[in-house]
Amino acid sequence: MNTMTLWHLTGPEFAALALAALLVGFSKTAVSGANTVSLAIFAAVLPARASTGVLLPVLIAGDVLAVLTYRRHAHWPTLWRLFPAVAAGVVLGALFLMRADDAVVRTSIGVILLLMAAVTVWRRRTAGAGDVPDAVTTRAGRARARSYGVLGGFTTMVANAGGPVMSMYLLSAGFRKLGFLGTSAFFFLIVNVSKVPFSAGLGLIDGRSLLLDAALVVFVVPGALFGRWAVVRINQRLFEQLVIVATVAGGLQLLLR
Repeated sequence: MNTMTLWHLTGPEFAALALAALLVGFSKTAVSGANTVSLAIFAAVLPARASTGVLLPVLIAGDVLAVLTYRRHAHWPTLWRLFPAVAAGVVLGALFLMRADDAVVRTSIGVILLLMAAVTVWRRRTAGAGDVPDAVTTRAGRARARSYGVLGGFTTMVANAGGPVMSMYLLSAGFRKLGFLGTSAFFFLIVNVSKVPFSAGLGLIDGRSLLLDAALVVFVVPGALFGRWAVVRINQRLFEQLVIVATVAGGLQLLLR
């Protein structure tokens, strides 16, 4: 990790990272997928590979707050269905990180995000979402869970960008707002914690990066509180539209950076 960069941040650079941490909190309790903006800010201020290691503990702090807020709304059958495929995706992502440079990683994830958004929009126009998730009730739902799980594990490992992929999966499965937030909260807490040994082994997390994280985590809390206030004022249709827009924006900024 380029620790010199971490220890020589200017005031505006630290302010940008603090804003990104605020957005992490907001995305975890309101509009999942919005933290792709945080990903872009971290990668712009810090070296691209190092940024993923610094961002991960900030994301975990947001996950803890989201679980405390929405723990009663998680759909555990969906989570158990996803985890084996996600584990495979995380391992593939770690292997990919050993060989791919930053440009290849960004392009691959950007394309995946845009494809997922397009598929979700198409599905929702051809078949309205129901109130009960279909992720565990049909063969097609189980196959979709496996494919999205691998993609989610891969993208979250290589760039902490699994949020939009899993957002597209949960929308396509028909989750309502609170079920969406509760299920994604537990999903990302468990997955992000499981990524820590991989990131540390790749040299993306060390003592200096954790000290920077300690300074940034305090900004996650007000973002999460604002998200909790905002989400009850957003109707289901607007919520889904915001998630899709955030996903498209994240994919485009990864491709155009």
